[in-house]
Amino acid sequence: MEIRQLESTQIDNAITLIWETFLQFDAPDYSEEGVQSFKEFIENEEIIKSLEFFGAYDQGELKGVLATHENRKHICCFFVKAQYHRQGIGRKLWEYVLSSSKNNTFTVHSSPYAVPVYRKLGFVDTNTEQSADGMRYTPMKFER
Repeated sequence: MEIRQLESTQIDNAITLIWETFLQFDAPDYSEEGVQSFKEFIENEEIIKSLEFFGAYDQGELKGVLATHENRKHICCFFVKAQYHRQGIGRKLWEYVLSSSKNNTFTVHSSPYAVPVYRKLGFVDTNTEQSADGMRYTPMKFER
């Protein structure tokens, strides 16, 4: 397994993985408005250019993606292909970002599906579940 920062030419593959995995695991918890809001987010070129993308590759296949902004302080996308769940890929992505950042605090707005995953990685809830633009999320943070 190789974890690395993605180059601009690899972002389209990352967005495809994010969208397909979102539809499978997160979209069922969201309203139609929420699904559309997420789609608009990942299709917004200005936003995408402002993010840092990290990928987990195995034998040339992109198996997971983690995207951050605010100088790696906030996780905005964190997805692993369904067939590779529970194999430590997400943990390896997170540990790579954690080790390559000088930040002491990291935040995320977790989808309902991912809350248990983030808790396993050491994140704690900072508030109750919220909703914005049809997207449900729980604000969480990780402190070293």
